Amino acid sequence: MTKKQLDESVDYLKKRGFDVPEFGIVLGTGLGQLVDKIEDSIVAHYNHIPYFPLATVEFHSGKLIYGTIAGKKVVVMQGRFHLYEGYDFLDITYPVRVMHQLGIKKLFISNAAGAINLDFKRGDIMLIEDHINLQGGSPLAFKNVSKFGERFVDMSEPYDLEMRQKVEAIAKKEGVSLQKGVYASVVGPQLETKAEYRMLKTLGADAVGMSTVPEVIVANHLKLPVVAVSVLTDECDPDNLEPIDIEEIIAIASQTEPKMIQLFQGLIEAT
Repeated sequence: MTKKQLDESVDYLKKRGFDVPEFGIVLGTGLGQLVDKIEDSIVAHYNHIPYFPLATVEFHSGKLIYGTIAGKKVVVMQGRFHLYEGYDFLDITYPVRVMHQLGIKKLFISNAAGAINLDFKRGDIMLIEDHINLQGGSPLAFKNVSKFGERFVDMSEPYDLEMRQKVEAIAKKEGVSLQKGVYASVVGPQLETKAEYRMLKTLGADAVGMSTVPEVIVANHLKLPVVAVSVLTDECDPDNLEPIDIEEIIAIASQTEPKMIQLFQGLIEAT
């Protein structure tokens, strides 16, 4: 990754009409309905944006969408990138750097995850308070990282406290049940074994997924306030573990997404 590549990506989008968005939003697996709320939208397909990776997962659409939500300018990633697709950490986080260079001031991230905390149920939404990086690497571990920001990044509060408090207040006002907890990020694409679920619980994880942490690390590198929520699509009880049905996971994510949209819309209005 070079500054020249970033400049070319950003220039392409600016010429398409992506004009200083205030908010960046990353949509997770099965979470695409938010784009229906975007007014006056402009779409850029990933395969047309210089140096952008391509989404290879069948249920990720691969579009960057610019427009307005609640009167505020937003840029939305419909389809993200994962280690399990064969991408590296720089590929995965490249779009965050592009959105930052376009001008976003806040970053919202969503994902679909499994509930490790057995007090949480499928269909719940979890506000991520902290994370455990089990992906075996960092998006900041490259030679010229200091040209893009400080090499050593503080992670004592990676998820913006002020925005988290706003999300909690919005959830209370809208009657949305909101869990809070720690998200563990693994490589995938295979799901976890019973022993691995037990390990994750011992480590202190409340939910597990295959994304989000690299983007959050880069957001902190860029000093970009970030908030993230998990839509919990399955219950990871090692003593009563049933085979995973991916189609069911997507369906639960889709059913729960309207609650997540309420939170993100409210956050945009309140920020």
